[in-house]
Parts: sequence; structure tokens; C-alpha cells
Amino acid sequence: MSESTTHTTELTSHYVSQITSDLERNAKEQERITTELAALQEQLDTLQRDHTVLLNMRQALGAPASPPEPTSAGSATVPSPRKKPASVSGTRPSAKEAPSQRSQGKTEVAKTAQPTLVDLIHQHVAEQSEPRSAAEIAEVLRQAHTERTIDTKVVRTTLENLVAKSRIQRTKQGSSVFYTAAGTPEPTAASKDEAQPETTA
Repeated sequence: MSESTTHTTELTSHYVSQITSDLERNAKEQERITTELAALQEQLDTLQRDHTVLLNMRQALGAPASPPEPTSAGSATVPSPRKKPASVSGTRPSAKEAPSQRSQGKTEVAKTAQPTLVDLIHQHVAEQSEPRSAAEIAEVLRQAHTERTIDTKVVRTTLENLVAKSRIQRTKQGSSVFYTAAGTPEPTAASKDEAQPETTA
């Protein structure tokens, strides 16, 4: 009995040691994967921020076409290969492909139908009777178009580009810069022009 008991104790001790070792390896592997996931999530956040900035810069330059939207992490799908039109290949898209192609076409039409940031800024400035700063214009556009990301720096760059194209005018009052529609006289200039006929008359 003593030999059997000793053998059982040694066997139990061996299994306990093996399980403990497996648990340690498991915990280390979980820690490694958790660290990698955190690093990948940080990279994804950085890429998404860069994507937003690049979109704003593209809109500021007046490019009407929008790049393809990034696929979200929760619904990652592998894009299907491009297929030839039915008139060329003689085949019709499958039942699964047809709805996706229709929805994709509607999305592209909706994107192209949206005005560019340049158009929004120019239209807003043209509708104003008084000069407006870049910060004021950006704030109004953000409130009017909550679905878009509008950065004040991008708005200021766009305004300067419109000034260079003579589509709007740039005035400076002290250290502040204001923008008005092209052809709109400055308040000080208008008062001087109105005052001249009275003095000459």
C-alpha cells in the first residue's frame, strides 16, 4: 500500500506541475496577444485620423471625387473581383452581387451629389453682408453640416486659395483677417466713396 500511495502522490505531483506550467504559458500568450491588439488598435486610430485629414485636404483642393471609404474593423470583408459588364461577358450578376452593386451605385451618386468644401465656403461667404473670419465660417459650416468633419485650418487654407483665384476678397483689421465675397466693397472704402461726392458738391 505504501508503494502504491507513493506512486499516486508522485503522479499527482507531476500532473500539478504540468498544469501549472501550461497555465503560465497560457497567461503569457494572452498578455502577448493583448499587447499586440492594443498596438494594432493604436495604428488603426492613427490611420483613421490621417484618413480624415486627407479627405479634408482633398476637399479643400476642390477635388469632386471621393476616395473609397475604409472598411470598419467590425465588418471587414474581402472585396470581390471586378466582373465584366453583362453585355460583354454574356453573364448576369448573381442574386447576391446585384443588390450590392445597386447600393454601391447609389452611394457613389450620393457622394458626387454633395457639394465640395470649396463650394460650401464660397457660397457661405457670398451670402454674407459683412466680413467673416475663418473661425466664424468654420463654426457655421460645422453646425450646418454635422455629418462632415470641417477643420478650421482647412477652411483657412481653402479661403486663401479662393483669394488667390480672386473668387473672394481678403481684408485685415489689426491682427485679424476677414473674408468677403469678390466685388463686395470694404465698409471703410464704402464710407469714403460716399463721402467724396458730398465734399466735392
